[in-house]
Amino acid sequence: MQSQHVAPRHTKNAAGPDVGVDQAEAALVEHYPRLVRLAYLILPPGLARSRRVLTAHALVQRALPRGRRRKPVIPAQSAGRDGDPGYVFVRQEVVRTALTAARTRGGRPRLSPPLPRVWGLRLFPRSGGADELALDERLSVLSGPARAAYVLRGLERLPDSAVRGILASAGVDQPGAALSEANGVPTQDALLWSPEFDPCSLQARPTDLVRRRQHTKAALAAAAALAVCGALVTLPGGGWGPDGAAAPLYAENPAAEAALDPGKLVRIGPAAWRSSARSDFSVWPARGTLTGDRSLLRRALAVWARPGGTVRVSATPGTQTGGPAGPPQLLYAGEVDSARVVILYDGLRIARYAEPRDGTVGAALDFARVDGASGTEAGALVLGRSDGNVRYLTAPWVRRAAQRDLMKPDTAALPLPVTDGVTAPLASPALRTGSCTSWRVLQLTGPSGDQLHTDLGELVPAHLTAGRPGAPAEAAGAEGLRAWAPFACSLAAERSVGVRGVNAWSFAEQPLPDGSGTGQWVCTRAETWRGGGTTALAQFRTPGRTTGAVVARGADVAACGPREPRVLAGVLWKARTGDWYLLAAGGPDVTGIRASGGITAAGQGPLLAVKAGKGTRADLRGTLKNGGTINGLR
Repeated sequence: MQSQHVAPRHTKNAAGPDVGVDQAEAALVEHYPRLVRLAYLILPPGLARSRRVLTAHALVQRALPRGRRRKPVIPAQSAGRDGDPGYVFVRQEVVRTALTAARTRGGRPRLSPPLPRVWGLRLFPRSGGADELALDERLSVLSGPARAAYVLRGLERLPDSAVRGILASAGVDQPGAALSEANGVPTQDALLWSPEFDPCSLQARPTDLVRRRQHTKAALAAAAALAVCGALVTLPGGGWGPDGAAAPLYAENPAAEAALDPGKLVRIGPAAWRSSARSDFSVWPARGTLTGDRSLLRRALAVWARPGGTVRVSATPGTQTGGPAGPPQLLYAGEVDSARVVILYDGLRIARYAEPRDGTVGAALDFARVDGASGTEAGALVLGRSDGNVRYLTAPWVRRAAQRDLMKPDTAALPLPVTDGVTAPLASPALRTGSCTSWRVLQLTGPSGDQLHTDLGELVPAHLTAGRPGAPAEAAGAEGLRAWAPFACSLAAERSVGVRGVNAWSFAEQPLPDGSGTGQWVCTRAETWRGGGTTALAQFRTPGRTTGAVVARGADVAACGPREPRVLAGVLWKARTGDWYLLAAGGPDVTGIRASGGITAAGQGPLLAVKAGKGTRADLRGTLKNGGTINGLR
């Protein structure tokens, strides 16, 4: 539960509690991904990304107190993660060592972590979008302390006073100047959680193979000679033994060769979908003006099988990037804006290959999971993004396309021209920068009516629905549009994480204690293609506000979903009189709510409103109609 219109509570800079090795280690293990992300963002962006990743892991792993006898004292500048002093200590050490590592000596970073080490591989996070690239460039021009100040405010949600204390404890001479410098970068807290800055979710590529071969040629030759001699001595009858079921080295592989032959690509006829019992990507016809360009198709297949070091490869979480097992299906080959694009389908994944019109330098290969996609979920694919716009390739059964602003439910949808399945460009919220004042979505009309899809920075747009979990309706209806309008901007938190669909459920309305109107409670739940990684956001909107506020977030929880169509959430709310209240609401199945912790209160029914002190924290528990209980979403 988070408070609305109030910053998290923090204590003054004073001597804090002692922290032992065991307590610090427990905090480090529990919050390891968050701490590594913090170190990664503070380190100089100018470093090679592989080196920056390993350095971030090394700094966090070395952040434990030295020795077990003397317990270090930490400054109590922050309540930490749920008031854990162990986390505060480890975070302080991570900031201090990251700033120390970022300082230069003779123009070169002082970076020499002994562990971890990875030989023969370069590891780097998944590539993000234009917004992440722009933010990384802005952070690269900041000094180390300013970068730390920006990241502490964005990731840790710390006020300037707490940031100033952490920087001072880390040895920064002028924390105030660092904060002032950080103010020059626009606040984009949501982007800091992007996979672009996640050193725990990595891609791997080989190091310089030619140089490695040159350096180890003699050693390999000697090892090979020794192995041959040993084998000839130990094998009865002489000669090499068989390698089980594996084919001999360098033997031809007909299946692999067929997968790389553009002449064997699967091509579906334009009318096949009309007579098929299926409504998925397997019945999409091959479209585009370059479906006969064998050279382009051959390059696309070859890059899919073995992408070169200059190819930008990205994939939604949980998507494999290996080559196809057999000849894939061709969905599209043509020119899109300033690129040549090929889209292929292998039954489980969509692969999009794009190269510039004037060559192959800067080619990109993107993957997305689509297993189980059918009907609405197989209604459109992203062809390309440029100049803040996105173009889609629509399913053959789509009759009309339109665009609408999700934040303006009473405004009619604007027709979107479609040529051979390709839409005209429309503004992409995934490429938007600055404040959120609109959210453009794609509206498709098919055999089952209108559906809404939104671009979240991936190949497959997310399907939007509205209504009670387990039986949601299309968001394109009047009721769905009204439910989504105040909460459209919260979709920005779901970019580039493999979202399959997002549902908005208005689970309660609550009269406000000061008589100023009725507050609206909504739960938005994002389902992913990989099953895990779901998120549920409880949001609250008061009269007069055009947008809602996220008051609770649950990761990998069942709340608001078909398996658990229930939810309970709370918020600290400031009335016009200046009084603070704890407001809590549950779904229709909640018959009572009890608060404990910073405040003790209970009430009957799905609503609770009691006076509370500013900054109060409370735990919520609800009683259900069937006698069970439910905990508040945090």
